[in-house]
Amino acid sequence: MNQKKLNVWIDAARPKTLAAAFVPVLVGASLAWADHTFNTAASVVALLCAFLIQIGTNFANDYYDFVNGADTEHRLGFERATATGLVPARQMLWATIITMGLAFFLGLYLVWHAGWIILLIGVLSLIFGIAYTGGPYPLGYNGLGDIFVFLFFGIIAVMGTYYVNALEWSADSFWASLAVGALSVNILVINNLRDVEQDGPAGKKTLGVLFGEDALRWEYVAMLIIAFAVPPHFWYYYNYNPLIFLPWITLPPAGRLVYVIWTETDKRKLNEVLERTAQYMTLYGILFSAGILLGV
Repeated sequence: MNQKKLNVWIDAARPKTLAAAFVPVLVGASLAWADHTFNTAASVVALLCAFLIQIGTNFANDYYDFVNGADTEHRLGFERATATGLVPARQMLWATIITMGLAFFLGLYLVWHAGWIILLIGVLSLIFGIAYTGGPYPLGYNGLGDIFVFLFFGIIAVMGTYYVNALEWSADSFWASLAVGALSVNILVINNLRDVEQDGPAGKKTLGVLFGEDALRWEYVAMLIIAFAVPPHFWYYYNYNPLIFLPWITLPPAGRLVYVIWTETDKRKLNEVLERTAQYMTLYGILFSAGILLGV
């Protein structure tokens, strides 16, 4: 494979959005470390599976949006490999199958290590990753994409990571997952805000299409409020020391992002906001994890 072709596949994997895979595992593993239940092998495999599922979902999205006619010449977002003809549709479908298959086989180690509940979680993650844009009732086309992201890239990912380390569930991993899920949703919110004018005619009923652009902007603000509400919960209910408030350092860049989405009229510039939102999630996740490790 030459460099140009490799770059096409790297772009199709959408590395700028992989914070949604990295941060949940980071936070879940940090909670396990703080509870003296950290397992290196389980955490590494969980991270690899998270990346593969995210990339597989992105490949599936690239393929099914092309098949469903959602990617047109009027698209404002990042270049799609299938729609532009850089990758034949059949190759993208096989890339989806292979990537999801690798995630499944790697995940068998976690099943062996942590039990059959992980098999159920893994299979559901794979199914819904494809069902986000594929199948008879694609979630992203029927206003359910935000719920899927919050659940699978927030609650399930964080709590599942903690479980494969500690081999038990924990309430604090649930509360931590709310912040992670909220910030994952905001990546999708910017994507939908940018594409709202194209999604409607393509039959893609995102929340922006159903309720308007301001609904997405308020959703973005609400998700940030959830994220900032989690550290004080850890401080008050779980007796973490004030270092758990480290994520509050990110209030200024969060405010800047909110200002931009309420004032920017050029939808193409939301591509940069999407990148910044993913970077913001990574920064928040690192600081939150540091606060967990240092705040007990």
